[in-house]
Amino acid sequence: MQSRWSERDASEFVDRYAPSWGKDLALRTYTARLLGSESSLVLHGGGNTSVKSSFKDIFGETVPALFVKASGFDMKQIEPEGHPPFDLQALKKLRELPELADELMSSQCRIRALCADAPPPSIEALAHAFLPEKFIDHTHADAILALTNRRDGEALVEEALGDDVVVLGYVTPGFKLSKASAAAYEGAPGRKGMVWMRHGLVTWGETAREAYERMVTLVSRAEAFLNARANRALTVQVSTSLEAAEERWGKTAPLLRGLLAQPSNDSDRPFRRVILQPLIRREVLDFVDSKEGETLAQSPPLTSDHLIRTGPFPLWVRIPVYDDTEEVRKTLREALEKYAARYKSYFERHRANKPEGARQFDASPRVILVPGVGAVCVGHDVASAQIARDVTEHTLAAKTRVAATGGTYEGLDEAHMFEMEYFSLQHAKLGRAARQVLASEVALVTGAAGAIGSAVAESLLEAGCHVAVTDLAGQRLNNLTCELSFVYGKRVLGVPLDVTDADSVARGFGRIVREWGGIDLVIVNAGAALVSPLTSMNIESFRRLEQINVEGSLLILAEAGRHFKLQGTGGDAVLISTKNVFAPGAGFGAYSATKAAAHQLARIASLEMAAAGVRVNMVAPDAVFSHGVRKSGLWAEVGPERMKARNMTEDQLEEYYRNRNLLKARITARHVANAVLFFATRQTPTSGATLPVDGGLPDATPR
Repeated sequence: MQSRWSERDASEFVDRYAPSWGKDLALRTYTARLLGSESSLVLHGGGNTSVKSSFKDIFGETVPALFVKASGFDMKQIEPEGHPPFDLQALKKLRELPELADELMSSQCRIRALCADAPPPSIEALAHAFLPEKFIDHTHADAILALTNRRDGEALVEEALGDDVVVLGYVTPGFKLSKASAAAYEGAPGRKGMVWMRHGLVTWGETAREAYERMVTLVSRAEAFLNARANRALTVQVSTSLEAAEERWGKTAPLLRGLLAQPSNDSDRPFRRVILQPLIRREVLDFVDSKEGETLAQSPPLTSDHLIRTGPFPLWVRIPVYDDTEEVRKTLREALEKYAARYKSYFERHRANKPEGARQFDASPRVILVPGVGAVCVGHDVASAQIARDVTEHTLAAKTRVAATGGTYEGLDEAHMFEMEYFSLQHAKLGRAARQVLASEVALVTGAAGAIGSAVAESLLEAGCHVAVTDLAGQRLNNLTCELSFVYGKRVLGVPLDVTDADSVARGFGRIVREWGGIDLVIVNAGAALVSPLTSMNIESFRRLEQINVEGSLLILAEAGRHFKLQGTGGDAVLISTKNVFAPGAGFGAYSATKAAAHQLARIASLEMAAAGVRVNMVAPDAVFSHGVRKSGLWAEVGPERMKARNMTEDQLEEYYRNRNLLKARITARHVANAVLFFATRQTPTSGATLPVDGGLPDATPR
């Protein structure tokens, strides 16, 4: 590990933040970000940092203050507000207490905040207060944990790091650890840092740079020590290729995701689904395919900070065959049942020690290790699943490192593990934001680069959904994917897909399944138009329209039906139909006929898929011209002819269509998206229905 301190960057942080926050907090922010950007030090809100400085109150008087990282804040992108100020002298006085319960400790810290809106501080806030050093850094460095989490770990830490650190045996985080750390510091003066066994590393200094570079130096020393002793490789019994693992994952994912969905006791939304994130890499495959893999995997997490992300232990499941779907489903179901029984037994052994009123957590695994496939991580959305995946990757690497240096891995004992799993202050890191209605759902939108498709995608994303935007490969799809990803991040996936090509449809579905584990909602939107009277219609042009509007809808509905059956948790399909199904227009026969055929296919799908818990509905809009800068493909085709026929400009034509409906309403792509959301969120027990979005057109009323 190399120091990434830059005088230029440090000066920029001082220039940016010191006028409002002071130089100390400006530099604290800078080095906190340096630490947070190193995944081998901290992951996703882990670790904590502080600085002792002064705070000016409303009277202009300064008081000694501890600026300490707030619980759960990610140091990689932390702002000065992420280190709220607390009354340092008042916090230090708490050391006089012989003991302090967790919740009381938290409340005592919060009432000593110097800002009324300060977020809750780190669990280790009192350790930062009790240690007298100005700048303090704490990380869960992989290399340090590879030394501490093993038999005879304390002796190995002392051998690797020497007299620069004091070693403190495992102490429960919170008040006990804070007091123990202060006593250990006072008992070994002159050290540059402290190792908390099975927890991490603490360094300090008079300046931000000194504390940071001591962290870098000690972690680098640990890495060099481990590298010098790494002379043993895992015994890989069967080497699985990445291609084979990906193929197996594609077959397994919908089955696993369906089995992980929990019953909700809600007849409209009968399952609480999850998002899956696979971890298929060479190192991971070698781990799960090794002789030692299962034993190492079943050992405790590296640190209690990881525990809340991954659970106390993973599920290890070996799938004997992948070509027999029902056999795979049976194997997974039995493995999950055994896991639930194991977790319940673990809970019962320690329930007397759980906080009063705490209930057993969900007895489903958050990490699943499969020889021949890799690791699969589970979350209520892609963000939480990716956090579990990142933690799992580092965990497997650190455990491999312990084995490579001839050590025997030892994590927290089960009692301490349970204590930390049910430690309420740990869970404060995860946040308590209300979960959106579609947070664990996955949608596929065809024709997404057009006006209606892009509006539907945006609306689904706003409702928390994970959305695969599909369209023909090209710049239009690329631009949409980039725009949506900028706002919604990893909940957006761009997938090139040609609805007229069965192989392309299958590949598109497979790509989404491999990314998130499955699909719950399919929006059949791709379509095309043609202006021509019947007497002069080009038959090849008609056939092309039939391919897109009819065959494309059929291929998407059929693939969706097969997937929903595999997943086993129902699903939804919404066809973007048209008012022309009920009120066709002269010169528009090809579009009206092919859309009517697609509409009928969706009605048939509602009949055929109902037994599997799948709802199929239709939305019938009229005269949607655009969505932002995206023009409707339909109107790009028919608009010029109709403007010419009526001697109108585009604005005049749009006004004409607005005035022909009962409500005199301008129909927008967002209106269509709202109708899709009505069905997607299952507001009523409805299937096989058509919802007009046309402002009221009596001739187009479904009948």
